Amino acid sequence: MLTLHSNMAAVTAQIDRVRSLALALPGTSEKLSHGESTFFVAKRVFVMFANNHHSDGHRAIWIPTAPGTQAGMIAEAPEVYFKPPYVGVKGWIGVELTRIGDEPLVELIRKAWQLTAPKALLRPRR
Repeated sequence: MLTLHSNMAAVTAQIDRVRSLALALPGTSEKLSHGESTFFVAKRVFVMFANNHHSDGHRAIWIPTAPGTQAGMIAEAPEVYFKPPYVGVKGWIGVELTRIGDEPLVELIRKAWQLTAPKALLRPRR
């Protein structure tokens, strides 16, 4: 039981980590999608949490990346980045949460938000 509880606590800590970063961005919301926390901006997904999806062993997020960057990221740090199922063919990247610090994670989530958010949210506020 201790293993199950400590694993659930670790999962909850990672979801809370991602939640605090994603929901800090303007116009964002969270909903469950396919049983996992998923973050939206203007009804479009920009972060999907994936906890051992189909027993793949990853505790990760899936996020969009700029066109042409996926392969380079995976080649540069295969212990951190991977090509996720379903959305990987569209250039999304999987990010192994236990292998990335908060600063780079903040930047990745912010970039995913920028790629997804409507232009009105991207304009500087006056």
